[in-house]
Amino acid sequence: MGIQIFGKSKCFDTKKAQRYFKERRIKVQDVDLPRYGLSKREFQSVKQAVGLDEMVDPKCEGAELIKYLAHEADKEEKLLGNPQWLRTPIVRNGSKATVGYCPDIWKSWEI
Repeated sequence: MGIQIFGKSKCFDTKKAQRYFKERRIKVQDVDLPRYGLSKREFQSVKQAVGLDEMVDPKCEGAELIKYLAHEADKEEKLLGNPQWLRTPIVRNGSKATVGYCPDIWKSWEI
């Protein structure tokens, strides 16, 4: 499948992640997260790898609402409907995923 980077165009960490893979000549698929979001299956894959709380961007306006929702399904629905609340970059390699800039983890992936 290859590497997918879900990010925001003005996110410094997203640009660092793109540069990391480009310098190593690893092809990636860049996805504009606010524009295209994550599919439900992609969301579940990332959630399984890193956990739901790790996916929420605490600096994003409105995202603090997530912690007040009681049910995990409600949290997922809100995040899927508001992809700008997700922390970036989200980097996927099959069933493996990271949130944020994580070069130490990416090194361990056999690409």
